[in-house]
Amino acid sequence: MVSSHQKQSGPLSEIQISLLRLFDQNLSESETLEVRKMLMDHFDKGLQNELKKVVEEKKYSEEDYHKMLSDDNFMTK
Repeated sequence: MVSSHQKQSGPLSEIQISLLRLFDQNLSESETLEVRKMLMDHFDKGLQNELKKVVEEKKYSEEDYHKMLSDDNFMTK
């Protein structure tokens, strides 16, 4: 099964076709930027949710973050 985050090497997916049709509508520059911002906000929200889950699972503390920034071997310990 191919996840939605993996590169696709076959025909375009439904979402890719929909986006191509959308951008073929002669949108203004500001409309194009608005759509791009909406997409970025959508993916940012998913990333933030995933990050929150990982932080909760790993039970990272403030001290852990400081170690991550200063200790190149933090993850190997």
